[in-house]
Amino acid sequence: QVQLVESGGGSVQAGGSLRLSCAVSRYTYNYGCMGWFRQAPGKDREGVAAINPASDFTYYADSVKGRFTIFQDNGRKTLYLRMNSLNAEDTAMYYCAADLIRTCGGWYSADFASWGQGTQVTVSS
Repeated sequence: QVQLVESGGGSVQAGGSLRLSCAVSRYTYNYGCMGWFRQAPGKDREGVAAINPASDFTYYADSVKGRFTIFQDNGRKTLYLRMNSLNAEDTAMYYCAADLIRTCGGWYSADFASWGQGTQVTVSS
């Protein structure tokens, strides 16, 4: 069974940075696609970024391009999301997702087999 555990969330002022971590139960290279999603109160869950672990090809939502970076550490079995220039609109619960089989095509649909419990990010202006 795939297990994912997020960490690194917290409260930060606008313009600040955070790095989220997602510890997974297998080496990241085993997964077909891994991603980060977020959900703000009263809003639908939205895709933030995804990565094809085999190729290291990355995908980003327009709202975070140039500010967020998704990357992996296969040896540490960890997925990361580096978030810079945070603003109030980034406030949400952030979730890590992974799938052993699917590719990253259509990753923003949130159709992943395994999910973490989430870590809260709060940005104050």
